[in-house]
Amino acid sequence: MRERILAKATVDVEKSATPIALGKYRVEVFGQEPHDYVRIYTLQARSDTMAAQEGLRLFVEDIERLLSEKG
Repeated sequence: MRERILAKATVDVEKSATPIALGKYRVEVFGQEPHDYVRIYTLQARSDTMAAQEGLRLFVEDIERLLSEKG
């Protein structure tokens, strides 16, 4: 069974999205114990919500990779 990874994200808008261009966002993700790591991603997305979702997805991917390397 896959281990559950819990985290929360904060999003800072670097450049707002427009109808014809993606926005640029700084997403900081904080994991909860035992995965209490912090990752910062700079992402392009249509909204801050979508940026947060992508940041969380990337965080889970990073932590799963770390766990698989540890064995």
